[in-house]
Amino acid sequence: MPRATQLSVSLANKPGQLAKLAATMKRAKVNLLAISVVDNTDTGLVRLIADDSAKATRALARVGMKPLRQPVLVLHLPNEPGALAEASAKLAASGVNINYCYGSVARQAAEGSVVLGVDDLDKALRAA
Repeated sequence: MPRATQLSVSLANKPGQLAKLAATMKRAKVNLLAISVVDNTDTGLVRLIADDSAKATRALARVGMKPLRQPVLVLHLPNEPGALAEASAKLAASGVNINYCYGSVARQAAEGSVVLGVDDLDKALRAA
């Protein structure tokens, strides 16, 4: 899955907002594959990858969360030291700028997933 649709929503930085988003996904039977929350004083920017982005978009819109849809690069990297260094170096060598990155891996898993917001997705896909 090198290409995915990321949904981004802004939430008020107060108790219960992430719970509301997660409950919305649960009711819609949408599984979250990746999520990142970056906060500031008043709001939090939630970026997520869902197993069904169209269904997730509709569910979020129904509760007043208007998601922004954006194509992103998703890399499945080996769970070993240097994997991200190698992947990001390939992108840099191709002239691709990485605007942001988030990901995770289970301790014993063979690989993990990294979501990259890049300035040129087509170029990144060719380089990856």
